[in-house]
Amino acid sequence: MTLSIRPFAPADTASVLALWALCDLIRPWNDPHKDIARKLAEQPDLFLVGCLNEPIVATAMAGYDGHRGWVYYLAVHPQQQRLSLGRQMMTHVEHLLLQRGCPKVNLMVRSSNAAVIAFYRQLGYSVDEAVPLGKRLIPDQ
Repeated sequence: MTLSIRPFAPADTASVLALWALCDLIRPWNDPHKDIARKLAEQPDLFLVGCLNEPIVATAMAGYDGHRGWVYYLAVHPQQQRLSLGRQMMTHVEHLLLQRGCPKVNLMVRSSNAAVIAFYRQLGYSVDEAVPLGKRLIPDQ
């Protein structure tokens, strides 16, 4: 099964939000509408959707700051998981980041999400000896 991968378009918003909800990616402290708006203001070509025929079944949001690449909101519709669609999305993201000269990609997975950690390990990712820290500068609520 091969995905058609393209940049996100504003008309995709409802489908993307529904997919993120199905994949349990939405958190109360991150307004997904604001996350989308922020991404469209910075490197919008790194916000991708994957389609099988017409419906959106996958997403990935990436960024590159000149030092590291980051991936967020990788999602694959639950009924389409285990068909290599997540792998296709990540391969595409990695290719786009590599084109920009990105030497390393980082992502964050909740430590309790063993299945997703196993997925990324199969793609060659490993746990870094670093602790992610965060500070909210703009509250979404």
